Amino acid sequence: MDLSKDNHFGTDMETLYVLGGAALILFGTGLILSNPTVRRYLGQIGVGSFVTAALPDFDRYLKLRNM
Repeated sequence: MDLSKDNHFGTDMETLYVLGGAALILFGTGLILSNPTVRRYLGQIGVGSFVTAALPDFDRYLKLRNM
C-alpha cells in the first residue's frame, strides 16, 4: 500500500518518524549523560581534549567544503 501516490501523507509520516527518532536519541543521550557515574567516567577519559584536537580538522573540512 503506497500512501504517497495521491497525497503527501506518506512523506509526512516518514518525516514524523525521523523527527521522533531523533528526539528519542537526543532524550536518551541526555539521560545517559546526566548519570553521575558516566560523567565521572568521561572526565577520566578526557573527552574535552579529544574535542579540542578534532576542532582544527573540522574547521579545515568546512574551509575545503566552501571552496
